[in-house]
Amino acid sequence: MKKKDFRFYLKLFWATFSLSASTFGGGYVIVALMQKKFVEKYKWIEQNEMLDMVAIAQSAPGVMAVNASIITGYRLAGILGAFVSILGTILPPFIIISIISFFYKWFKDNQAVQAVFKSMSAGIAAVIADATVTMGKQITKEKSMVSTAVMIFAFIAIMFFSVDIKIIILVCAVIGVIRAFVLKKKKKEENAE
Repeated sequence: MKKKDFRFYLKLFWATFSLSASTFGGGYVIVALMQKKFVEKYKWIEQNEMLDMVAIAQSAPGVMAVNASIITGYRLAGILGAFVSILGTILPPFIIISIISFFYKWFKDNQAVQAVFKSMSAGIAAVIADATVTMGKQITKEKSMVSTAVMIFAFIAIMFFSVDIKIIILVCAVIGVIRAFVLKKKKKEENAE
């Protein structure tokens, strides 16, 4: 990995800080915005790699936005990059919650604030839908039929049958391991010929 200069770390910090400061709605929203910034705008990461990083961030314990930030920072600039990106990600919520705690009584009972938060739900849903469609297109375009089938069955199992997400992750992990062994065996057989 090539050594990065101070300006890169500052840009990485500002990218994660601004994303975190302007994101409402949880990890899926920030991941969609990270994809737009890191893949499309800065071209630091390839689309397929971002999909893999999202899968890892989602399956790891902890807050998804922080996990994605750590993985992205580490991928871009090693341990220092992970530290810089996590700092950029956790500072905005920390600052905002600290400020809100002083005015909690006013926020709790204010009808205008409640209305703003309710109206933001529609925007959050649109951002998550956009991320799902964008990443889903990428999976169906570049991945195998197995990946597409797993994505569809996981969606159906969660949406229509309320299957626990832990079971979905476990089943997907088993499918991934089996698929990796099959592909490895197939590659060995091709190389032997």
